[in-house]
Amino acid sequence: MVKIYTRKGDDGSTGLWYGGRVPKSDARPEAYGSVDEAASALGVARAACGDGDEEIYADVLRMQNELFVAGAELATAPQAAGRLQPGISKVTREMVDDLEGVIDRYMDRVNLPPKFVIPGGSELSARLDVARAAVRRAERRVVDLKLAGQLADETVLNYLNRASDAVYAMARFADDPDPELFEGRG
Repeated sequence: MVKIYTRKGDDGSTGLWYGGRVPKSDARPEAYGSVDEAASALGVARAACGDGDEEIYADVLRMQNELFVAGAELATAPQAAGRLQPGISKVTREMVDDLEGVIDRYMDRVNLPPKFVIPGGSELSARLDVARAAVRRAERRVVDLKLAGQLADETVLNYLNRASDAVYAMARFADDPDPELFEGRG
């Protein structure tokens, strides 16, 4: 039997990749923990995909894998960032650029209303909107790292910004276009 507990965190600390320990409430675990929550929220959305949602399913699964790359990068102290491997434990510019293509692919097929969208047009779009909010929270936690001078490379921040836009685009594509779901703002 594989034991998943180590008891090392019983004191409220957690280990970083390539060494070092920090409090579990530190900005770094907050950031990569929020990324983990976003990946899990995307999993809930992916589980709601049905027949005809294969494209969203594949894009969400890819994003979940990429969020694990982002999490690995964020779980590494800046002084060890040189040990990270692009695309495996470090977010790349290509990953950001690819998300821009995903955004464009969905938005080219969506007619957005001129007003705010109230989540819940369909089960899948509602779950995607929850995932988008989780990605945005992760982005805010990474901004905290940046402001504290603890972010070795801002590409991970760029990725999260595009990821939330990509999930928004997927949610609008999955929405049932019901005019009553749109809230106007003056």
